[in-house]
Formats: sequence, structure tokens, C-alpha cells
Amino acid sequence: MHEMSYVVRFVNQAIECAQENKATLVSKVCVSVGEMTDVLPEYLHKYYPQAVKGTILEGSKLEVEMVPVRVICGGCGSEYHPCRENKYLCPSCGDGNGKVVAGRDVVLEQIEISDEH
Repeated sequence: MHEMSYVVRFVNQAIECAQENKATLVSKVCVSVGEMTDVLPEYLHKYYPQAVKGTILEGSKLEVEMVPVRVICGGCGSEYHPCRENKYLCPSCGDGNGKVVAGRDVVLEQIEISDEH
């Protein structure tokens, strides 16, 4: 149920952003979810209506984009998606020293402000 804490965090960020832009109504909230987070989009959608109730986000649509894990190999510089079949090693050179560059965060990407009052 750690998804609820993520929902509360990005809802608060979206409200703050909307208020900074003097919005009175938000129609859509877009969030990216990294594959490494183990956050399940269906739970984000489940908890979202509760988290936005009574706010300027109430009635808005939640859009979730999954972001795959991407690693840059420390040996050859190749970018790849680590996988169990390859023992999470670089498929180009076999090196195991890589840096994760995508897929480990939950990020508020965008809010869509509505003109309706």
C-alpha cells in the first residue's frame, strides 16, 4: 500500500503547481512511474479519487506512464534494459558495473489546467 504515499505526494505537488499558476480547476494529472519502484498503476488509480476529493483536482483524470529501467554500462557505455536472462549484465560487453539512468522514480510530469469554472 505504499502507493498511497506516492499519490499523496504527487497530488500535493499538483495542487501547489496549479495554485502557482492561479488555476481553479485541473482536468488531468500525468505521472511517470519507474519500473524499479514496484508501484502498481492500478493502485494509483484506486487511491487517486480519495486523495483529490475536495481539491481543485477533484474530477481530474490520472494518466500513468510506465518508464522501463535503463542502465548505462560502466564498461562500454552502452545503454540497455537489464534482464534476468542476461544476469542483469550488459548485453554488449558482459560488464556488471552499470548506472541506472531511468526507471526508479515516480514523477509528476504534467498537469492540465481546465478553462471551465
